[in-house]
Amino acid sequence: MHVAVLAYDGVFDSGLAALLDVLAGANDMRGELPEPPPPWKATTIGFRRRVRTGAGHVVETTPVSAAENAHLLLVPAVAERRPDALIAHVSGSDAAPLRQLVVTTRERRTPIASACTGTFLLAESGILEGLRATTSWWLAPYFRTRYPEVTVDETRMVTTSDGVTTAGAAFAHVDLALAIVRLNSPALADLVARYLVVDERPSQASYTIAAALAQSDPMLAAFERWARIHLDQPISITDAARAIGVSERTLQRTMRRTLGTSPVRFVQDLRIERASHLLRTTDLPLEIVARKVGYEHANTLRILLRERTGATAGALRR
Repeated sequence: MHVAVLAYDGVFDSGLAALLDVLAGANDMRGELPEPPPPWKATTIGFRRRVRTGAGHVVETTPVSAAENAHLLLVPAVAERRPDALIAHVSGSDAAPLRQLVVTTRERRTPIASACTGTFLLAESGILEGLRATTSWWLAPYFRTRYPEVTVDETRMVTTSDGVTTAGAAFAHVDLALAIVRLNSPALADLVARYLVVDERPSQASYTIAAALAQSDPMLAAFERWARIHLDQPISITDAARAIGVSERTLQRTMRRTLGTSPVRFVQDLRIERASHLLRTTDLPLEIVARKVGYEHANTLRILLRERTGATAGALRR
């Protein structure tokens, strides 16, 4: 299987390396299986003979024309975590050749995959319209606002929709590469993951920081601050909206548009986040922790923790 891995000025070093390393590892370990899949031929392509990564390293590339015969195009992330600068970069003239390559590849119906900030480049090219995607959990509000025609689910680590695969935050490049290996051989993907000591992590939910998401909008940031103050009490969304000076409908709509969730679910996320912190850093029993985050019954919190964070049995027995 021929895989074209795009390298460009400002590419995220670890993302590029992770994709190449996992595929090389899979090739090295194929022989350990009784029925190995065909090898992967990974070609690093670029618009210039030498490109400079985000960390300043020089990478030699093969001309992008090599992508014409590839079975898959991999687009590593951009080494930029500031939302405004990221959007300016992927929408600017410097990224125009990258966007065109993505469009041309999509027109050939060649599968495309990307992770982290690279998903913004795919969305900016227009190929994600009407599809499902994921991205870095903390960039999801900005992604959702700029690309409303894309159904984004930041809780997912990897998702595929009509031949386009996207993955979550920076080191989800490893998850993305393993997902590619898994398409040809689940057994080999499991073997590579064991050698690399990579646990299966289908969700980003347990890594999400609700407060970081709320900072993308002043109204939501105000709601988040109010909710934290009242976290150990029954919370009325009507009272919360009145306290921050907006209507309940406006709060509901802004929350849904920006974060893709409801105020009630957001408060639940804050409670789970706080409970998880207390369970990790204190010796408080679950019953006390539950009351501190607004749940009368410890079993309610226990169920939520298992569903949303995969909390260990030991922590839940406290």
